[in-house]
Amino acid sequence: MSNLSQSHRILFLNTLAFTICFACWTLNGVLVTYLVDKGIFNWTVVETGWLLGIPILSGSIFRLPIGILTDKYGGKVIFSILLILCSIPLFLLPFANSFWSFAVLSFFFGLVGTSFAVGIGYTSIWYPKDWQGRALGIFGMGNAGAAITTFAAPTLLNNFSETDPQNGWKMLPFLYGAVLVVIGILFIVFAKNKTNPGVSKTMKELLSPLKNIRVWRFGTYYFLVFGCFVAYSQWLVPNFMNVYHTTLVMGGMFATMFSLPSGIVRAFGGYLSDKFGARKVMYWVLGSSIVISFLLMFPKMEILTAGPGVLASTNGVVTEISANEIVVNGKPHKINKKETSESHDTAIFPVKNSWQEIVVEQNQQVKKKELLAQGITQIKFSANLWVYVVLVILIGISWGIGKAAVYKHIPEYFPNEVGVVGGMVGLIGGLGGFVGPIIFGYLLNYTGLWTSSWIFIFVISVLCLLWMHRTIINVMRTKSPNFTRDIEDNH
Repeated sequence: MSNLSQSHRILFLNTLAFTICFACWTLNGVLVTYLVDKGIFNWTVVETGWLLGIPILSGSIFRLPIGILTDKYGGKVIFSILLILCSIPLFLLPFANSFWSFAVLSFFFGLVGTSFAVGIGYTSIWYPKDWQGRALGIFGMGNAGAAITTFAAPTLLNNFSETDPQNGWKMLPFLYGAVLVVIGILFIVFAKNKTNPGVSKTMKELLSPLKNIRVWRFGTYYFLVFGCFVAYSQWLVPNFMNVYHTTLVMGGMFATMFSLPSGIVRAFGGYLSDKFGARKVMYWVLGSSIVISFLLMFPKMEILTAGPGVLASTNGVVTEISANEIVVNGKPHKINKKETSESHDTAIFPVKNSWQEIVVEQNQQVKKKELLAQGITQIKFSANLWVYVVLVILIGISWGIGKAAVYKHIPEYFPNEVGVVGGMVGLIGGLGGFVGPIIFGYLLNYTGLWTSSWIFIFVISVLCLLWMHRTIINVMRTKSPNFTRDIEDNH
């Protein structure tokens, strides 16, 4: 019982540290948006995308080596060093005065993102196999740290800037750095070190699982369910502010509604994977990701196109023109005038409005079938804010379940290389969080559509589902060729 209690204490410290690290990792999503919105820095859309992605890059590419170091030296040592060192660039961030200085410091404090690889390896070795799924699911709930930043950081920025609008923001990274130091000290005092016995292997043997295509396939799934989650945790704030004209605080609250349930539901995703199997869960996750991203692809838009016009029913002269009709040789032709439309921002479905504009003049000679008034049709789609928010929350929950399903397999297939394999899968997934905001920025720049990012998500979701389904079909053909042949013969 004492061993399990000690394991629970380590799990608590791991989850706490990961939650704070994840909050720091997504800091730029709110901070950079605020600095651009207030005109403190005049960064372009592309530069903003890079600044959102750079911390995610550093936190991703170093996950593999940090995972190896955790297996070798133990989670207490690596976590403590990581927390203390990453506080330094946060303390220096208030002195950044250019894109490049901000980018370099963002790269270094982004190393807190490697905390996932540390925690996965450090947590798994403290629990027996029948406890690992639950333990890793609980640890993964630290993803909800993104919600701390999206919810609290906008309010803190506004409060810090009340007396000093130009420099008040500098208190936020300082506060984050101080919290990292406090958590680092807690880790040093209360955590107990433990190493993975698998590190007795040579480096070549330790890295051998990376030759397995399964690792890369899991990594691709994780690119979607984790990488795109991280990307959108940051991208949603400027998205809401630009498309729906929300305030920074309101945009942060909506982003929190996306990231918080996604983090919390991860433990439930582990339960579903245990009960129904990770493969079935991933079918549901990828399928729902395809459907929801498709619905989110449609932008807030207004379309004007040619509608039904009014043609002369006979040859003659236009004898009278009014707002409602045109008279040709005594015969009236009814005109639909443009009505002052009410606001359709609350409409869920597209709203259509048609009218005619007169193109002839008084006393003009016209022929039969000649156009008297051209038709115009207006279609307005408001992309209702609350429908958008609900869909965003649903896809976040789906991805949260998917994150647990992907990591469910790692301790089972690679029990002695959890740090290495978990680090590699996390690296690939984390790269999604890095390239996501950058790709979103370029797509927005090229198309002018904020929803172009959802088109990207839709494509990735389809590719992941096709790869998974093809793999399963190939395995069935290999394991049960007669069964597969019978299915094909009967259909």
